[in-house]
Amino acid sequence: MGAVWMSEAPLAFVRFIGITELLGVIGLILPAATRIKPHLTVLAATGLLAIQALAIPFHAIRGEFAPLPFNLIYVALAVLVIWGRSRKAPILPR
Repeated sequence: MGAVWMSEAPLAFVRFIGITELLGVIGLILPAATRIKPHLTVLAATGLLAIQALAIPFHAIRGEFAPLPFNLIYVALAVLVIWGRSRKAPILPR
C-alpha cells in the first residue's frame, strides 16, 4: 500500500501531520488516565476526527482508496470516544 503522497508533500507538512497525530493520541490517553482535565480527552478525539475528515477526501481525490477503510475505522473510534467520554461514561476530574 505505502503512503505515496508523503514523497510528494513538503517534509514540514508530513512532520506537522505526524506531530499533531502523536499529540492527539497523547491527549486521548493522559488526561483520562491521570484524571487531570479529563475533558481534554474529548477535545483530542475531536481533533483526531477532524484530521480523518480531511484525510478521507484527500485520499479519495488522489484515487488512493486502499487507506479509506482504515480512515473510516479511525472515524468510528474517534466518534466512540467523543460519545463515551462526553455522554456515556465521563471521567470526573480529581
